Amino acid sequence: MTDYAKAFQMLFQSPLEPIYTCRDNGKCIFELPDSHYMECDSGVKEMLQERYANSEHIRFALQELPSKPDLSFADKLSVKQNFSLFNTLHKEIAGKLIRLLMEAEDLDNFLSLCVYSRHRLNAMLFQYCYSVALLHRRDTRDIWVPPVAEIFPANFIEPSAFTKMRKALQFKGNKKPHVQIPHNYTASDREIEQRLAYFREDIGVNMHHWHWHLVYPNSGTREIINKDRRGELFYYMHQQVVARYNLERFSNNLARVVRFNNLREPIAEGYFPKMDSLVSSRAWPPRFEDTRLSDLNRELDQINLDVSDLERWRDRIFEAISQGFATDESGNRVPLDEVRGIDVLGNMMESSIVSPNRSLYGDFHNMGHVFISYSHDPDHRHLESFGVMGDSATAMRDPVFYRWHAYIDDIFQEHKTRLPPYTLNELGYDDISVTGVQVSPEGGRPNVLQTFWQQSDIDLSRGMDFVPRGNVFARFTHLQHTPFTYTINVNNNSGAQRFGTVRIFLGPKADERGQGMLFKDQRLLMIELDKFIVTLNPGQNTIRRRSTESSVTIPFERTFRNLDVSRPAAGSAEELEFNFCGCGWPNHMLIPKGLPEGLRCELFVMVSNYDQDRIEQQLVGTCSDAASYCGVRDRLYPDRRPMGYPFDRLSRAGADRLVNFLTPNMSIVDVVVRHENRVVLRNT
Repeated sequence: MTDYAKAFQMLFQSPLEPIYTCRDNGKCIFELPDSHYMECDSGVKEMLQERYANSEHIRFALQELPSKPDLSFADKLSVKQNFSLFNTLHKEIAGKLIRLLMEAEDLDNFLSLCVYSRHRLNAMLFQYCYSVALLHRRDTRDIWVPPVAEIFPANFIEPSAFTKMRKALQFKGNKKPHVQIPHNYTASDREIEQRLAYFREDIGVNMHHWHWHLVYPNSGTREIINKDRRGELFYYMHQQVVARYNLERFSNNLARVVRFNNLREPIAEGYFPKMDSLVSSRAWPPRFEDTRLSDLNRELDQINLDVSDLERWRDRIFEAISQGFATDESGNRVPLDEVRGIDVLGNMMESSIVSPNRSLYGDFHNMGHVFISYSHDPDHRHLESFGVMGDSATAMRDPVFYRWHAYIDDIFQEHKTRLPPYTLNELGYDDISVTGVQVSPEGGRPNVLQTFWQQSDIDLSRGMDFVPRGNVFARFTHLQHTPFTYTINVNNNSGAQRFGTVRIFLGPKADERGQGMLFKDQRLLMIELDKFIVTLNPGQNTIRRRSTESSVTIPFERTFRNLDVSRPAAGSAEELEFNFCGCGWPNHMLIPKGLPEGLRCELFVMVSNYDQDRIEQQLVGTCSDAASYCGVRDRLYPDRRPMGYPFDRLSRAGADRLVNFLTPNMSIVDVVVRHENRVVLRNT
């Protein structure tokens, strides 16, 4: 009987090597039927039969496919090109491949089709579509998808590390081989934006962005794309990324990010990635300071668009917001109301088949990425591929990502500010009051959060090709914080048991000039730290919650999980959750870096009425660890309120400051985020 989990795992290993080479450190091989070999494989089958005739390898014998798959739709993306989810042509190719993989009748047929496709197609295209199919097919949802850093490590570390890895494997002896990844290696301290490199180039942060777009793809079948509140989640996840980035800027004595709202102005920031692409065997191209967007005419990528096209789509989106409705392809009005408006707008902004009218509203967000990513070579005269903004696994490395998404969020806020403010009744919870809040770091002072640098190892050998076999670890330096515990005192004066949703946010107490913030500005900088349900007995209740339980994050072990060691038991309920649980903000980046003297912040806690929050559904046996940013697998988003509530709208009259916004079921406490410039090696 085929060990499907093992066979599917093998398809992730060494993505650039021919599929008939040995896998799993020489333990496994695929036995291909004649139809799977290509003309260039002449003589390979006979050679393999002779070499492995009497071997003890684990063998995966593939069945013949009912008919030869037609993969000609992918001919326009060569095996040596980089693949981009933002590129319209590449999205169309990916959508067709995903549909083909989803339609395979059973696991034998699916496995054989995957091997056949993998052997012929662009490696990045295949790995993306294969991962989406594994996530969404009903018969493969218990199959894990490894972190993208393990599949394509070149997207996350500088190229000299690979030479060091090969050398470490050759001379490892009895030692655990690892190589040091330089900290802040893309620019010197003469570049002011380099202060934020630890955030932008954090491996966990970039893996989160890639995995989120894997769970919420914009190509494929309608069933895959049209998830509950997909458009709203696109808005909220990216809004939170920008808010977090701004808190990091405050932590480095920098002002808030300047939105890229004038598409005709030069981009002041340059970016030099210092990375190579393993697929194209070429360096990721840089973008020089003061580069301007230009009209695109790239025949190879089938892109022929002007900057004015972007501006036209933007203006039509603004028009829809101002009139309170979008227009679908049949000319009908689609209201942008309080309930579904933000979801519709999100699906317009990140265009897909669920957009109400793609021909009218275009593909503003994605093509913005494309224009920026090709700004160094808009007409392909230098035969350059796209820059890091063209790949969801690398886009967050570039400072302009945050400028672009600050503008994207600005458009969303144009809609949000037109909604009526929440009333006291919508914010309050009768007979429930929050009487005290405290944050206690382990071994530290109350209400003083502590951050530092940590060095950790991750195994990147899964994606290495043509090197001595074996595990090799990359040691990288990242931000970390001391774990802490919330203690929340809540009084229930109703005389009966009640249920509530605890919502915890952190925001800056002052702006970049040291001035107290108005609610209209502060609300955009509030980052969600946690959200959970509590039972409130009559009288005084004391609620304690650890930072490691956050509904926003996944733990370090899950972000950089060793899939061979930490996998749950085969067939268990935990294994079914294992793959989806790879989506989530990394816990080591839960709070901002802070300042040596302390970044002054306000911690906001609210207990809302669970009767008005709840969604009637069963969550047992699903992954909900990082539900705030990733939703819940195969379920509705587990909160009826708008995402970001209560900070997603302007405040009522008279509540111009956060302290005036509070109702009895809310409370704030001053906290300080203090950074210690020390490096600690993670215990492994």
